[in-house]
Amino acid sequence: MATPEFVFLDGKILPYADAKVGVMTHGLNYGTGIFGGIRGYWNDKEKQMFIFRPLDHYKRFLESGKLLRMELPYTKESLTQFTIDLIRKQGYKETVYIRPLAFYGDELIGVRLHNLTPKMAIAIVPFGRYIDSPGAHVTISSWRRVDDNIIPARGKVVGAYVNSALAKTDAQLAGFDEAIVLDQSGHVSEGSAENIIMMRNGVFVTPPITENILEGITRRTVLQLIQDELGMTVQERSIDRTELYLADEIFFVGSGVQIVPITKIDFRSIGSGVIGPNTKKIMDLYFEAVHGNLQKYRSWCVKVY
Repeated sequence: MATPEFVFLDGKILPYADAKVGVMTHGLNYGTGIFGGIRGYWNDKEKQMFIFRPLDHYKRFLESGKLLRMELPYTKESLTQFTIDLIRKQGYKETVYIRPLAFYGDELIGVRLHNLTPKMAIAIVPFGRYIDSPGAHVTISSWRRVDDNIIPARGKVVGAYVNSALAKTDAQLAGFDEAIVLDQSGHVSEGSAENIIMMRNGVFVTPPITENILEGITRRTVLQLIQDELGMTVQERSIDRTELYLADEIFFVGSGVQIVPITKIDFRSIGSGVIGPNTKKIMDLYFEAVHGNLQKYRSWCVKVY
């Protein structure tokens, strides 16, 4: 992946090479930072870039900062405008991934969250598929999801993603595409960096936000599409591990992963072992929505040009 030509840093757009931090930076040493993941979709027919739900993403981003006592001098609206300005500066006309990042920039020794100064950055790069597989073969990880009373899972906290990295690396080195992580009670939480939705006996089920999951924007989007467009029932409840093995369809959702069907878990085929019909319908609806092609959901999409 190529580095961007420009980045936003503390109120200014700078050449990427000029946006530097020292090795003593607090956020680097202690993981005291937050980040987000947002996509911008190029609609070739309209010759327009649409950022998908940036206000929702930046609202969650600022809430993540609140968990770490960060007082950032920005609003969700101002961060959205900075993002638009940065895309325009680089002239992107392809699908991109937007990475907002805030971290404590003080260069000192000492674990704490008070009396520190946050820095704010946004970087944008062209980005395609996160999982390069039409149907993912995943495994249940031996690593457990961080608990809300350990590191708040509903915030995208930089240091917490070591937990995700442990699960994903072990899964991929064992030959799987991705991992599913359980919570401390043994219930399904999410993937390493994705929410999870299953369909069993004609009902869509996803873990509740109290199951140590990230409160995903894509998750929220897909649940609405299932109810509004497919007219099907959605339940938010705890899911046992073995329910996954017996599900009819399962898929990951997230801004990075978008929608990826899970066709096999721990060498057990899910349903018929191929993309399920309802998953396919949801994928089609989602990609039409994010590209600005569904008028009903056009308000989710913010124009760049």
